[in-house]
Amino acid sequence: MKKTVNILIIFAIVAILFSCTKKEEFLDKKPLADFSEDAVWNDPTLIETFVNSMYRSALGYPFAIERLSDYTDESHFTADWDVTNFNKSLMTSDGLLGWGTDWGNGDPTANTLHYRWAPLYANIRRANIFFSKINSVKADDQITKDKITDLKGQAYFMRAWTYNYLTALYGGVPLITRPYGLTDSFTIARNTYEECINFVVGQLDSAAIYLPLKAAIPVRVTKGAALAFKARVLLYAASDLHNSTKNNVVTSGFAKPELLGYVGGDANARWNAVKKAAKDVMDLNIYSLYKGTPAVADSVAQNFVELFTSKGTAEDILLQFFSPKTDESWSGYNPALYSGPNGYHNWGNNCPLGDLVDDYEMKDGSKFDWNNPAQKTNPYINRDSRFYATILYEGVQWRKRPDDALKIDQFSKIQVGHVYDLAGKMISPGLDTREGPIENWNGGKTGYYVRKWVDPTLDPQFVKQDVPFKHIRYAEILLNYAEACIELGQDAEAMTYINMIRTRAGQPNLSALTGDALRQAYRHERRIEFAYEDQRFWDVRRWLIGSAANHQTHGVDVRYVTSEAVANYRKADGTTYGVPIFSKKDIGGDARGWDNKIYFFPIMRDELSKNYKLIQNPGY
Repeated sequence: MKKTVNILIIFAIVAILFSCTKKEEFLDKKPLADFSEDAVWNDPTLIETFVNSMYRSALGYPFAIERLSDYTDESHFTADWDVTNFNKSLMTSDGLLGWGTDWGNGDPTANTLHYRWAPLYANIRRANIFFSKINSVKADDQITKDKITDLKGQAYFMRAWTYNYLTALYGGVPLITRPYGLTDSFTIARNTYEECINFVVGQLDSAAIYLPLKAAIPVRVTKGAALAFKARVLLYAASDLHNSTKNNVVTSGFAKPELLGYVGGDANARWNAVKKAAKDVMDLNIYSLYKGTPAVADSVAQNFVELFTSKGTAEDILLQFFSPKTDESWSGYNPALYSGPNGYHNWGNNCPLGDLVDDYEMKDGSKFDWNNPAQKTNPYINRDSRFYATILYEGVQWRKRPDDALKIDQFSKIQVGHVYDLAGKMISPGLDTREGPIENWNGGKTGYYVRKWVDPTLDPQFVKQDVPFKHIRYAEILLNYAEACIELGQDAEAMTYINMIRTRAGQPNLSALTGDALRQAYRHERRIEFAYEDQRFWDVRRWLIGSAANHQTHGVDVRYVTSEAVANYRKADGTTYGVPIFSKKDIGGDARGWDNKIYFFPIMRDELSKNYKLIQNPGY
């Protein structure tokens, strides 16, 4: 049998060889899946594809099944996946616990995985390879000089974006600007924090020179994106975490404080740089707030829904698009499915914490207070309009339920409560609770679900939405400018720009606030305006408010108490069994804890083993 098989193999080989009339037809085939270095840098399409790869590696998947919001006081990740242990500050140099766990999808950029040392440096290498090759590419009919210039601008931007997040996570890191070969020495010391920021800013200045004011296609970075990101970089750098007069809780006893922030220089000069960078974006005169002065007849909440389900507005500076046909694995991209209520056959993750919900002001600008009897009786009336565009809560109308759930709830209103009898026995759970009859294992634990970013016209069980993520929008520029003004003592000017954001939201203007009172009002405004936009995680760190933001989280308990015979959660006419009773509740298993070491991430032990010149961050 073995002899017969060998003969068949020989005949097969001979047949293949003789079917080729020329030697090169058989031997000189280009790989179908991979391209040689020469092929890439002699093909305009492949050069552009090479640059495109930097986008995905840098930007990652902000709409993944896990979101950055789960690692701060915005949301709760129902499935846990060790996120709780991360939020208890249990990370070590041997593991980041739930941070960006790759649950079988094999994609090193999915979830928060791209916010790690190795994937970020892999993207740095891509940029370095590009710059080592692009000057040898000659402009011709296939690739114009303008195209080469644009690609350079994109690469400068992506190298800046990647180094910024390395620096935000670790402090000063090794600045590498050339692709290493196998024979090179890989031992290199960390640069200071200041050197890293100067490098990133320089990259963005170069990007702004090379990039066009408007991109040919909306998914590409522009001059405005480079200038706007520069404002963000400088904002982070000027903040308390990197100010040697304020960051002692992190740097005390650490021999190399220059790795974690500035150890000299003029703090006011740094804030002036933030202000100027933000003003440079304003002076482009191409961005504006979406419906910044809403008409009386406008629904302000609906304006926000439109903004976050649009394909682009004059407010958008950097968008990341996703195709509904793209299948990035079950955990890669399908935000409406991952975050929606389980009573719609959605997965009930990234649920808003009561900590966030309670921070939405009343319509008159006053604070919501559970100790206020009127507000506790109905917490969801007369709130900041952004609340209604961001949060799904008890009784709010939502999309038509799937057929099986519609037989139970023909009214398609969110059900996160329970009906109890007079003896305190639960007799009917809401469809969207963990006790409900529709996929109860996917029920959220907070009493809330995410509304923001979700297109309600599509059923995410069957259709992926193509809503883009807004990495940078003009509202951020206005608030960055305002923060710089506050830190420079220019309170009246700061209020002007904060009030632009509040006017668009339909909230009353701030007035007569100064100093720390204004600072706290500003920080509140930023928390509400940028909920679920991957801002809060970094703000908590740069403001040094980790211990205040990381604690036992809470949600809402909703119950109806009745003596009536109950057949369903709602009566046949759609009314409820009496008025709902609302109360705060702790979220079981989500008692978070803060250790100051996690203002910065640990460098993993394997990286320290590879490069003996690396110095570990304090606390690890």
